[in-house]
Amino acid sequence: MSEYDNPRSDALAWVAGSDAPEKSSLEIGFMPLTDSASLIVAATQGFAQPYGLTLNLRRQASWATLRDKLLAGELDAAQMLYGQVYGIHLGIGGPAAEMTILMGLNQNGQAINLSEPLRQAGVTHPEALTKSVHQEGARLTFAQTFPTGTHAMWLYYWLAAHGIHPLQDVASVVVPPPQMVAHLQAGRIDGFCAGGPWGALAIEQGQGFTIATSQQIWADHPEKVLGVTREFVERYPNTTRAMIQAVLEASRFIDADEENRRSTAQLISGRDYLDAPLAAILPRFLGQYRDGLGNAWQDAHRLRFFADGEATLPWLSDGIWFMTQFRRWGLLREDPDYFGVARRIHQLDLYREAAGALGIAVANEPMRSATLLDGSRWDGSDPAGYARSFAIHAGDACAASTAH
Repeated sequence: MSEYDNPRSDALAWVAGSDAPEKSSLEIGFMPLTDSASLIVAATQGFAQPYGLTLNLRRQASWATLRDKLLAGELDAAQMLYGQVYGIHLGIGGPAAEMTILMGLNQNGQAINLSEPLRQAGVTHPEALTKSVHQEGARLTFAQTFPTGTHAMWLYYWLAAHGIHPLQDVASVVVPPPQMVAHLQAGRIDGFCAGGPWGALAIEQGQGFTIATSQQIWADHPEKVLGVTREFVERYPNTTRAMIQAVLEASRFIDADEENRRSTAQLISGRDYLDAPLAAILPRFLGQYRDGLGNAWQDAHRLRFFADGEATLPWLSDGIWFMTQFRRWGLLREDPDYFGVARRIHQLDLYREAAGALGIAVANEPMRSATLLDGSRWDGSDPAGYARSFAIHAGDACAASTAH
């Protein structure tokens, strides 16, 4: 048992008082991905009940289905792609709906995989891929999971960093994560970017190799979030805070020690959740990587669910970064009010209340900095300038074709 199995006494106290959840039974959407772990643990391992909540997990077939059910009210909250929340809020590819991010669910842990035929052709490193695209004229097709999602942005960023224009030099298609390996095997795609366990499973089944991890693009990058509509937050503020606390406790539990991570990996591998072999989940869960090319390493930036609150804080600069990439790739035709939109989406006050009740430290300024794969420095201070700073971008000619 962990010290985190027992909630704080003050958490129990407010549930019985005027701060009791307005709605006690919640429908929670998730995708069969390794980074849904904190939601699964919160719902099934006793972290929600002390806050007066029952979390009913609802596995979804695709990110588009998850979005539609959340906006229709069939789901109360969901595991969501960081960029997906922003895309919905900004009305990219569909009607705009006001969205909120309650907390981060994880950092790191995604991968770009290439196919077995490319491996056999010797395209096993970025330079070889660039040569294949530019000198040999290969028209390759890469899959990502949602047009404004994290995986599309990691894939585009990585390709562009190696001189490959993601909107002109290759084709990009949307495929739900659980279907990636089957598409690779059938030869419908030449590579994909997705979360675990699908990259590792492709290797296990001899269907390709990992050419890059997402943490190689941006160490400790933002990934999935707990998302709800603004209407939900305004209607159920106590429920929202209670849900944040329950998931925060679950996140802290997972990262507390290796035993907890192992037991969590075993739990989520089950039929109701990922329905995937533990062998494809646990190693990358622990930061143990094999790339399918004979290389193995212990990753210094493994999948993180808590990291002393760094992984759960909804950093404003993280959300603003995704908007800069939407602008870069023509998904936004003009610069948005970067800071205004981020402050509207991120529920920092509710997060601070929930974290404070659990004794979790929260940074005074919700901005952080990082140096990405191509050497660009991101600190959130000049998003418009940053968005314009890249040599490879959509350009006016591509804006219309990529905005839908």
